Amino acid sequence: MPIICEGKKIPSFNAEATSGKEIEFKNLLGRPIVLYFYPKDSTPGCTLEGEDFRDNYQRFRQQQATIFGISRDNLNSHEKFKSKYNFPFELITDPDEKLCKLFDVIKEKNMYGKKYIGIERSTFLIDAQGVLRKEWRKVKVKGHVNDVLNAVKEL
Repeated sequence: MPIICEGKKIPSFNAEATSGKEIEFKNLLGRPIVLYFYPKDSTPGCTLEGEDFRDNYQRFRQQQATIFGISRDNLNSHEKFKSKYNFPFELITDPDEKLCKLFDVIKEKNMYGKKYIGIERSTFLIDAQGVLRKEWRKVKVKGHVNDVLNAVKEL
């Protein structure tokens, strides 16, 4: 059984993010939260996904939603990625996979016949009370951000 599931409260967590921010989950409550997990900074799919969230950022803000991108990359890599693509949201570093394991996004993957362990592109929508309302797994980037935005509007 997964650690988290739709309709249940997300356990509290702390994490390091870009801009020198320490994220405390309990301090985020009171507005919708979008957590999107992606495999690696500056790769084509991850860049497109980040740009799509960036390009729709104001639409999420109109719904009072806070967005965080999460990967295992270090803060230095995150800062460069965020700066290069002008992401207006913070990127959370998860080198010890604490959040990745909490949200069960570490999976066996296969690229060109070679198997490895990595982050499965996934997004989680948490309501203002800290309850997981929707999850998307094995995300395909095209059209995904609009799906997330529509779900935020339905909260």
